[in-house]
Amino acid sequence: MPDNYGEQLAAWGKVVMLETTGRVSGRSVRGAVGFVVEPDGSLLVAAGSPSAHWAANLLADPTCHGTIGTARRAYRAEEIKAPDRARAIAELILKYGTPAERLGAGPAFRLRPVPSS
Repeated sequence: MPDNYGEQLAAWGKVVMLETTGRVSGRSVRGAVGFVVEPDGSLLVAAGSPSAHWAANLLADPTCHGTIGTARRAYRAEEIKAPDRARAIAELILKYGTPAERLGAGPAFRLRPVPSS
């Protein structure tokens, strides 16, 4: 059984448990993040604050891993700019509801799966 609520939500497939590399510490950092799956298999994610650590970590190093359910994948983050950013944020708000409305404040990303070697 997962030891925190974010891990439990990721185990249920409600969020992605995102693992980034700390831009200061260099250590692996984990956080639960809402997502929308695109037809090509990429994930759209957005931060609710410009100071969200996971987002700042992705800006410094776009390589990351994400776990949804029991599936863990490597991803490469690409910051999304307008007009695609507005669409990504709207889709996240529609999926997660009112608490997600602050999503426009921080950066948004497309997490593209990295082919396994």
